[in-house]
Amino acid sequence: MKDVLKELKKRKDRARLSGGLKRLEAQHSKGKLSARERINVLADKGSFIEYDMFVEHRSTDFGMEKNKIPGDGVVTGNCKINGRPVLIYSQDFTAYGGSLSEAHAEKICKVMDQAMKLGVPIIGLNDSGGARIQEGVASLGGYAEVFQRNVLASGFIPQISLIMGPCAGGAVYSPAITDFIFMVQDSSYMFVTGPDVVKTVTHETVSAEELGGASSHTKKSGVADLSFEDDISVLEETRRLLDFLPLSNKEKAPYRLTQDPSDRKSFNLDTLIPHNSNSPYDMKELIITIIDEEDFFEIQPDYAQNIIIGFARISGQTIGIVANQPMVLAGCLDIDSSRKAARFVRFCDCFNIPIVTLVDVPGFLPGTSQEFNGIIKHGAKLLYAYAEATVPKITLITRKAYGGAYDVMASKHLRGDINYAWPTAEIAVMGAKGAVEIIFRGSDKKEIEKQTEEYQDKFANPFIAASRGYLDDIITPHNTRYRLSSALELLKTKELSNPKKKHGNIPL
Repeated sequence: MKDVLKELKKRKDRARLSGGLKRLEAQHSKGKLSARERINVLADKGSFIEYDMFVEHRSTDFGMEKNKIPGDGVVTGNCKINGRPVLIYSQDFTAYGGSLSEAHAEKICKVMDQAMKLGVPIIGLNDSGGARIQEGVASLGGYAEVFQRNVLASGFIPQISLIMGPCAGGAVYSPAITDFIFMVQDSSYMFVTGPDVVKTVTHETVSAEELGGASSHTKKSGVADLSFEDDISVLEETRRLLDFLPLSNKEKAPYRLTQDPSDRKSFNLDTLIPHNSNSPYDMKELIITIIDEEDFFEIQPDYAQNIIIGFARISGQTIGIVANQPMVLAGCLDIDSSRKAARFVRFCDCFNIPIVTLVDVPGFLPGTSQEFNGIIKHGAKLLYAYAEATVPKITLITRKAYGGAYDVMASKHLRGDINYAWPTAEIAVMGAKGAVEIIFRGSDKKEIEKQTEEYQDKFANPFIAASRGYLDDIITPHNTRYRLSSALELLKTKELSNPKKKHGNIPL
């Protein structure tokens, strides 16, 4: 027995060494952790149980039968994060550059299948040179097997992708299907075709970082949700994100005890809205004020900044927040902000997370660029997401809610459960000046000014909407936290279902 145990230890030590000390040192020299080191940071101490440590590839072409590394370039298994179960895979760049083979894909699919059976999140740590070219179509088939499971898991269990190094070609489509993508600044990148191919085909000269680095994807494309300075920061923030999420769609959003009183009054909110309705203010001040302990996990903070999305808690209850940001483009909805918010609303609806919407929107951004690029369909995505959502939906209009944007931003007409407004709210088809210039076209300047003032007095307030029942109440700003907390408590037992169908046809 001693000899058997000795042999087992020897084989496990060899597997843990993976691509060897030289390659591990090369990984460290780039400021990157190894696949197992990353898991050790992400998982609760001592909780990781590894699967398939001895799996090897089955390729015999190009001399590959003489080059076998136990684990085949990916570490898989289960662990706990903050005491809750998670399935995980971490690609190992020290073994074949983390390239995906048939056996490598089978290992990933195995933990994905188990995550689905158990109803727990799956986290993928991507650090790979792409498909293993020595295996040809077998490796491509492996990618497709992973993609199929990503699609089936979507909306059933949370899926998180951490891009810890290269992720190129077909490899990018698995993260693209998952719910959240985090990247590491200066050491990770994603693109379908690399800089060399781009130069050959389009004659553009671009670096890997410019083409698909963390900055490009968090600020320009919106492909990635967040980026962080180093591996450890990404892993620690992933632990924080998971605290806001249920294990699957079978569970309610998690609850955490808080010492922050639900009836805490915030008198700073009484002066948040400027006297001049065209002056900006920071919507994040409102968010930070009303949530528990100022703990806001913002998603995509550098992309489409005219809308804010993220997770927080009110009276211990996880919520998703969607808020117009008057500091950027006056809070207008445009293509990027509509897509950003729509996907977030749909995620919250998938996983039973109540949605709190804070509205100050003067309308949709005008211009040929927006129209030619499909603002109609992109704006409809947000409308569709809100209309389809059956989770508790609470809306607060702080100032402007004009035109179709009023409808889209979780209005009562899209099955908003509880809709509030501050006394400073202005709910109308458009701003007073624009409306009067249309209604009284041809009138002189003095008449226009007079009618603008009358229109402002009559329509630039929340009382007409309230008189029609489109608002449930007009509340004092300093009581906002208490009113939202009370609404969330009331809506805990909400039940609503959509008509039975295979699925809707969202305007993609």
